[in-house]
Amino acid sequence: MSTKPTVSEHSKLNPQQRDKILLELHQQGLSIREITKALKISRNTVRKTIRGATPTTDTSEGDALQPWQPLMDQLPTLYRQARGNGVRIQELAKEQHGIEISYSTLTRLIRIQGLRHAATKRSGEYHFEPGAEMQHDTSPHPMEIGEKKVMAQCAAAILPVSRYAFIQYYPCFTRFEIKLFLTETVRFFGGATPHCIVDNTSVVVASGSGPEAVMAPEMQAFGEHFGMTFIAHAVGHADRKAHVERLFSYVEKNFIPGRHFEDWHDLNLQAERWCNEIANAKVKRSLGTTPRAAFEQERHALILLPRYLPPVCQIKQRVVDIYGMVHLDTNRYSVPERLVGKSVELHKLAQTVAIIFQGKEVALHPRLIGVRDKRSILKGHHKRPRFNIHRQGPSSEETLLRGYSPLLDRYITVLKRHLPGRGLQGMRRLLQMKQRYPEEAFVAAIERAEKYGLFDLNRLERLILERVRGDFFKPFDEEEW
Repeated sequence: MSTKPTVSEHSKLNPQQRDKILLELHQQGLSIREITKALKISRNTVRKTIRGATPTTDTSEGDALQPWQPLMDQLPTLYRQARGNGVRIQELAKEQHGIEISYSTLTRLIRIQGLRHAATKRSGEYHFEPGAEMQHDTSPHPMEIGEKKVMAQCAAAILPVSRYAFIQYYPCFTRFEIKLFLTETVRFFGGATPHCIVDNTSVVVASGSGPEAVMAPEMQAFGEHFGMTFIAHAVGHADRKAHVERLFSYVEKNFIPGRHFEDWHDLNLQAERWCNEIANAKVKRSLGTTPRAAFEQERHALILLPRYLPPVCQIKQRVVDIYGMVHLDTNRYSVPERLVGKSVELHKLAQTVAIIFQGKEVALHPRLIGVRDKRSILKGHHKRPRFNIHRQGPSSEETLLRGYSPLLDRYITVLKRHLPGRGLQGMRRLLQMKQRYPEEAFVAAIERAEKYGLFDLNRLERLILERVRGDFFKPFDEEEW
């Protein structure tokens, strides 16, 4: 008969060694109680270990499941049809196979076959060489900019070896914005990497996905300027760029809360300052140092930048409308009035919009960012229309009328109260009547109109015509005829 092991012999054993000794003691005939005392573990642990090492030894369980063998064969199909709904699986089993089963037994069969919860798989690891790649992605972040709630697109890039990171924000994220961001990123890093890992967004990818993705020619040419190629990870494998994914969580919890942003420019200035002073200056447990210190070693592996970094520019063709404006991204920018109806080029830059006509710059506007239906009008582009000029003093027609007689002066003074504005049209017509009709008829009509308070110029002219007709034409006499 073998002797019982002591606690001291097994107190420092790992679980695998402990389970091996436990099974040996069980094979030697020791009871569960004796094994529990010898190894100082619970009885449940002993039972689970013995049960796990001797499958199919419990014939009673196999006998209990035997009546449900036809259902177990059909259970995977029923599970897919019912989309995992246990009650619906009961109904389908009865309708299609005539099998009635209790819910508790059904869930037991689902667990045995492992249909509901897939087995946890071991996590893999990615190994990176210094300066070999950068990881890039975007994430929408709700925030307030200038007391206005907006959904800002956070663009981030990180070097996976040193964890050196850079972020910026944009109202939207198109190919124009990604070029702006990557240009600022390589300038911030002081170099580029041979590869840039991205997701399967249409901003970079023209067709396909994952390893078979075809990059847009525009983005491919942009990357070649820095010696960088874009690589899209497989669909559903976002962990390929897990470092930049984790960065977004850090940004949402540390950068956004408690900060106020005046505008988009102020937001990006604070974001760059946060990268320098906090994100890249905090000691990382996985690194044992700060990302900035680790980056000093990785910096030498980056691709040197070209001597000249051209500004990111998007060129658009526009025709100046009748208001002397051109449209860009729902906003309007002014041009000199002489270019109305002409075709011009709009050069959209990071902070400005340049308007080119026949190879010459005719206007340079600050770019309207994050707003819609706004106008930018430069001084000197649009002159005020003549009809908007409000002149003061009497018109030239009134000046010619006044001084003729006190009677006419009094009539003009009261007449102007019944005319809009300076009474230009009324003075002009009154002057025409004075110049067109005989003086006596005109003065007599004015005298009568003032007496009866008549200031309708049409009726005044009829009075003049009646007086003229009586002076020049005799009344018709039938007797003389």
